[in-house]
Amino acid sequence: MKIYTLQFHNELKIGIELEKGMLDFSAAYQAYHFFKDQRMMVRVCTIGDLINRGKFSEETFLRVFDFLESHNLWDHHLLRERFQPLAPILRPGKIIALGLNYTGHAQESEKPVPEEPILFTKTSSTVIGPEQPICIPEGVGRVDHELELAVIIGKTAKKIPKESALDVVAGYTVFNDVTARAMQWQDIEAKLPWYRSKNFDTFGPMGPCLLTKKEVGFPIELEMELRVNGETRQKANSREMVFDIPSIIAYITRWITLEPGDVIATGTPEGISEIHPGDVVEAEIEKIGILRNRVESSGSPN
Repeated sequence: MKIYTLQFHNELKIGIELEKGMLDFSAAYQAYHFFKDQRMMVRVCTIGDLINRGKFSEETFLRVFDFLESHNLWDHHLLRERFQPLAPILRPGKIIALGLNYTGHAQESEKPVPEEPILFTKTSSTVIGPEQPICIPEGVGRVDHELELAVIIGKTAKKIPKESALDVVAGYTVFNDVTARAMQWQDIEAKLPWYRSKNFDTFGPMGPCLLTKKEVGFPIELEMELRVNGETRQKANSREMVFDIPSIIAYITRWITLEPGDVIATGTPEGISEIHPGDVVEAEIEKIGILRNRVESSGSPN
């Protein structure tokens, strides 16, 4: 299933894309619980709400679907008016990203292929959703796109063996690890952390939806493509990762507890290139969809 966090008028809602249309799952979930117990007013407005309640599961969705079917309520809970998809997880607790996780990107960066995952973090304030602008301050130099497959964590995970790592995954989405490349190079040359180059506001576009892991299966082999103004800049398949997703989860959880709603950005393939104000960036991953963002200038950083 494709599951969305939506802006509908002035409300946040969970939407599920079905052949019938976009289901207002927030309203359907509330109606289901009210039918069971009229004293129970249960509201979930975002995917994060559902994950944090421990209710993000196939069983939850099927129970609500069965309720709608048996009471002939499908049409009543479809969204007929315009809605806007947002980032599926609006404010992740943490975003853990991987560097050099595709051989081609390591080569174009003139770096050796890593022998173990290279981890860094992005802050939740970088996150924007589809159609929201990537804002580049004037005078920061080169800024690059980085197409990535992102993993959304559904359960608390600590010391998870590789064999059961996918059990803690809620689903997948598209991520663009926008990077102030000139600043990153400057910090690396000075032997300083390059945290700031990854963490400008708006430098973490994510979306347009969460694709449930059942739709992806295993091995995870998804075609990936990023276009700038319609021109293909990156094209790869997620099977080309140096470290696959179960290995990444097992590695991270040796030391770091992953919590519901956390996001792992699994690294970018070769083809990174500069973006400028006025560009339109389309990051697309098979089955998940297209994450589209326009690039704007945000004025002077001073």
